[in-house]
Amino acid sequence: MRIRDLTWLVAVAEQGHVTDAAARLGVPQPTVSRALARVESEIGAPLLTRTPTGVVLNPLGELVVAAARDLTERYRRLTDDVARALNPDSGVVRLAFLDSMATTLVPRLLRDFHAEAPGVRIELRQEPGHEIEADLLTGAADVAVTSGATAGPADEWIPLQHDRLTLIVPPSHPLRTRRSVALAELADVGFVCVLPGFGYRILTDRLLADAGVAPPVTFESADLATIEGLVAAGLGVAIVPQAFVGLSGSVGVRLTDHGAARDIGLTWRTDRALTPAASRFVAFVARRTPGLAPAADATPHPDGG
Repeated sequence: MRIRDLTWLVAVAEQGHVTDAAARLGVPQPTVSRALARVESEIGAPLLTRTPTGVVLNPLGELVVAAARDLTERYRRLTDDVARALNPDSGVVRLAFLDSMATTLVPRLLRDFHAEAPGVRIELRQEPGHEIEADLLTGAADVAVTSGATAGPADEWIPLQHDRLTLIVPPSHPLRTRRSVALAELADVGFVCVLPGFGYRILTDRLLADAGVAPPVTFESADLATIEGLVAAGLGVAIVPQAFVGLSGSVGVRLTDHGAARDIGLTWRTDRALTPAASRFVAFVARRTPGLAPAADATPHPDGG
């Protein structure tokens, strides 16, 4: 049984005549009759009663036609949804991104892309780096804004932004007047850190290890804005991207350590085809990249320096 056969059955039921239904459908009457025979054969019983003026549904026919209307309508919606998904002007892009990009880079990207492709819907997933990797692997996300290009053969990468990492201290901390500091000086200073297992925690742990220090951890949080607030409240110091410096009163001090930075970019897997809408988003980002300003390296200083 074909979807088309069910569509023609509905047409015959509505017209009450095979010849009239064939004319409405624009197909020969014998073709419609053969379709009806296929449906009745598969059902295993007649669905129509022939009368001198045409055909009428028998009770079983009414049951089948009601189901046929439902199935053909669902199929129509399916084909419409598929057509929209395959249309670069009206499809869906599933974008995952780091929490730390939620108020800076991602909103700018989405604003500019929406101006170019207002019919494309973006489904957002704000999550830590290890969850982003899992979503890209399973296909739950098409593309992602994340930190650090991966080395996997199935991963593609467009660099978007270079973030200088900065030490933040409470507004009353002795280091607040310093223009710069090395992590090696902070062996005994309590740190507020991202939770273990997060990509950003791995990055900061590596920086501290490279500096030869293992300072005590006073508080841990999954959110960098929360970490900045804890530092501003005097509960420790922290390493944060430049965009988080001073959000609620912390003071930034430039780190002199080599590698106190992170690269932010758009990534996706090449071992599965992107949808047309996702491909359009990637092409948009690639065109826009030269115009993206890198995050400022300069750290605000109390004396304006």
